[in-house]
Amino acid sequence: MADVPTHLALGVEYDGSRFHGWQSQPDHRSVQQTLEDALGRIAAAPVRVAASGRTDAGVHATGQVVSFTSAAERPDDAWLRGGNSLLPAGVAVRWVARVDPSFHARFSATARRYLYVIQEQPQRPALAGNYVTWSRQRLDDEAMHRAAQVLVGEQDFSSFRGAGCQARTPMRCIHQILVRRFESLVVIDVTANAFLLHMVRNIAGVLLDVGAAQRPAEWVGEVLARRDRKAASKTAPAGGLYLVEVHYGDCFQPPPPMAPLPLSGIRDLW
Repeated sequence: MADVPTHLALGVEYDGSRFHGWQSQPDHRSVQQTLEDALGRIAAAPVRVAASGRTDAGVHATGQVVSFTSAAERPDDAWLRGGNSLLPAGVAVRWVARVDPSFHARFSATARRYLYVIQEQPQRPALAGNYVTWSRQRLDDEAMHRAAQVLVGEQDFSSFRGAGCQARTPMRCIHQILVRRFESLVVIDVTANAFLLHMVRNIAGVLLDVGAAQRPAEWVGEVLARRDRKAASKTAPAGGLYLVEVHYGDCFQPPPPMAPLPLSGIRDLW
């Protein structure tokens, strides 16, 4: 009798500065390949995982969701503790859940949430340099928040689409975007049905210019209307970006999200 496949979802966190992005690629260390290697050792067979989103090199995650199917029947603790015992520093499994065979980490998702963290201080941060984006000056976070509201809704985000993006359409729906201050940290908090390549970092680049008074708040709407990447600012650095939460509607409820390290202890995030 053939083994009955096990359908699993995992919550994964990782330090993006240690990897060349999520997706497996030749000659580069990726989160996907690292995770698949560890899970494959537990299953004693190759494992292929699907992720809710493919983060770029340098981008972090506290709430990445992956799904996979395995013919190996193992207790959940084997996938969780066993996986973590085999994974290197910089990546860990946070939780394990049995899911319906129809569940897919990417295609079942209804929304993703990212946080972009900016640290204001006079000199370049040494210890936090890979985990925040540095601003030498104090930003006008209220102007950034006002400017960002024009991006809410289903719209053509061509002006915020990175070169090489393979999405079939530039149409995306931003459900909510907030810019909030926590002392010397400014956080861009954006939730959308899906994102284009570099979309959040390109939005952050535009809002950083507004916050630094290099552009007026109304300029963001002009950039959006141009539908031209050249109309926007440069792409903001990867280190400040975190995938923190994925929504699946009624089909699956992941455990509560976890704050990125620079924001640990700030309860107002959730």
